[in-house]
Amino acid sequence: MKFLSKTVLILGAVAMIACGDKKEEKEDKITIGDGTSPQSQTEAATDKSASEMNSSDEDVVEVTIEGNDQMRFNKDEIKVKAGQTVRITLKHVGEMEKTVMGHNWVLLTQGTVINEFGQKAVQAKDNDYIPEGTDAVIAHTKMIGGGEEVTIEFEAPEAGEYDFICSFPGHYSVMKGKFIVE
Repeated sequence: MKFLSKTVLILGAVAMIACGDKKEEKEDKITIGDGTSPQSQTEAATDKSASEMNSSDEDVVEVTIEGNDQMRFNKDEIKVKAGQTVRITLKHVGEMEKTVMGHNWVLLTQGTVINEFGQKAVQAKDNDYIPEGTDAVIAHTKMIGGGEEVTIEFEAPEAGEYDFICSFPGHYSVMKGKFIVE
């Protein structure tokens, strides 16, 4: 019996260590610290074929952000460098449809009051909750539902601190973060 208990404990510890390593690997791939691509050259080479690799990819920062059915982003801060090409992939890791729990990613201009923008966004259902004719948006994704993902690409604005939100009604109060441009 003691042998069985020790074996179970050892297997449990090995499983926890293995899972911990996978989690760290995932976080390393989506965390942006110094404004450069979070993937090492070796990882990037395994993710792309040789024909897809080109010199302009060096200036592209790839960020993956997840939204869930609990109205939460998995990141509340993203750092990039001014003028850098930013490729944002939004993944809805929940299961609910976009009509019930839709998410988008919206980068707002400096000085935009989130609550005021959010109140206007409620009126823009047919435009993925992005008010038409607004000058408060630098970039945004379309609205997606559970299990979907979308990618956009844009040039980082000038240095400063910007807000990002989900503009689905009511989400902007909790699904928000800082987009820091160095």
